[in-house]
Amino acid sequence: MEPLDFDDILVRLGVGRWNVVYIITAAFSCFLTPPQFLSGVYMVPQVDYTCLVPDNTTAVDFSPDSCSYLRNTSGVEEWVPCTQWSFNDSLFTSSVTSEFELVCSRNYQRANYQASYMFGTLLGQYLGGYLADRYGRKIVVVVTHVLMSISAISLVFINDFMVILIFRFVNGAVYLLMPFILSMEVCPPQYRAAVGVLAGLPWAFGTIFLGAAAYFVRDWRYLQLTVSLPSLLIFIPLYLIDESPRWLIVQGRHAEALKVLKKASRWNRATLPPDEDLLNLMKTIEKQTVNSISKQNEESLQVEEKKSKICGRPRLFSTPRISVITSILCWSLFTVSLVFDGLNLSGDIYSADPFLYIILGGLVEIPGYTLSVPVIQRFGRRIPTAVNYFFCGVLILVAIVIPPNITWLVMTLVLLGKLFITTAYQIIYVYSTELFPTEVRSEGMGLACVCQQAGSLISPYITSYIGPLSPWVPSVLFGGASLISGMTTLKLSETLNVSLPETVADLENISRRKDKHDEVPSDRQCQIELKSDCDFSNT
Repeated sequence: MEPLDFDDILVRLGVGRWNVVYIITAAFSCFLTPPQFLSGVYMVPQVDYTCLVPDNTTAVDFSPDSCSYLRNTSGVEEWVPCTQWSFNDSLFTSSVTSEFELVCSRNYQRANYQASYMFGTLLGQYLGGYLADRYGRKIVVVVTHVLMSISAISLVFINDFMVILIFRFVNGAVYLLMPFILSMEVCPPQYRAAVGVLAGLPWAFGTIFLGAAAYFVRDWRYLQLTVSLPSLLIFIPLYLIDESPRWLIVQGRHAEALKVLKKASRWNRATLPPDEDLLNLMKTIEKQTVNSISKQNEESLQVEEKKSKICGRPRLFSTPRISVITSILCWSLFTVSLVFDGLNLSGDIYSADPFLYIILGGLVEIPGYTLSVPVIQRFGRRIPTAVNYFFCGVLILVAIVIPPNITWLVMTLVLLGKLFITTAYQIIYVYSTELFPTEVRSEGMGLACVCQQAGSLISPYITSYIGPLSPWVPSVLFGGASLISGMTTLKLSETLNVSLPETVADLENISRRKDKHDEVPSDRQCQIELKSDCDFSNT
């Protein structure tokens, strides 16, 4: 039987050595990210310090924060800023904080160390996708991992803090999801859900690896080298993978795509249709893709013409219902990123043992990644998302009233909160793509991701800059934001087993129908493509 589309070819190929190499590459790439992403926990920790006065100078008194001392000169007392400090090396023998004296007026640079990486990821997400579509998946994956290894290992030898920030920015900019996308493009459709769920597990293991490595290696340069050298191992599977055959077909490079597929059939010991049938299918796929892109371009032009007619507002805020969805999802993505990253970076706030905190934090992520899919398949998206936000917020806020000397209880509450926010993180992405109508889905997800990145950028300033001054403030911000997200999520509609709107107009018709009728029509009556007025909420 002649294959109907590319997924039929993947089904015939099945899962074997060829697919597994892609999955290993994606998993290992994900594993390598947390040791760089979260390295600020151990590279720029809060370290106890005391002011050192210059030789031949007598200090009468010191300020409570050891940032200045009182000097008596010829009977005149004056406060003088400290310029040198002695750092407590009982926990970390060497850190970026102590080596570059990131205290007092330079304390904000601790947050900049983490934020520089976040700024890099913001740039890399958009630039990487463009380059991969234009030049190919594999070349982008290889080049970015070369740059990742170089930038990560080079940090060991840099003696200028500003240069360190530049290399951290580069390291963040080359963090892309492209290895995961490449693995999904060669994965048979029946296994994509499982691969998607398991994709988060290497992140948890990478977090655990960072905590364990930091426990044994207390010097920041040696630690950076320890967690960066494994990045060189990824070039073994990178050598074995091929360019995405889907991308090659769309680009009209059918001979190369055929060569890749024949290699896949050998590695997987599968049988493919004759070459002629495969080439005919590739021509059909390419033609369909070109027509689809042309249609999308025409629709985009039509939409741009209409945008100015809708009260002069952007499409995502053109009607009441889409405005509510956009606002809530932007806040939800901002919150989930703010809280998740913030809890990861808060080892010195919620625990006396930052090594155990990170290791346990990685462990609690595992059930969050694995249980989210069966939960939303059974209970839907709206209620599980809201419940996870609520529990996270309550647990973090309760931790505020626990006496600081009961550190095990504080850490337990916060780690349980991280479990719930991890689950919310997994669900909210699925939920977001289903809530935005088709015509604004890419635009909506793009705006939501910008809000998500904003949360990531703010989190290190809350944990590293505000946290040491007022330890309760991060908990209030994280817990309060989670509770607000939980409440606002309840204003959204359920999307499980429901036909989804294609246009913003469909969305308003559905909402209008809901206002008029209390009973909800069955799923069979929901024919969005025919622009019916039936409701898909609270199903």
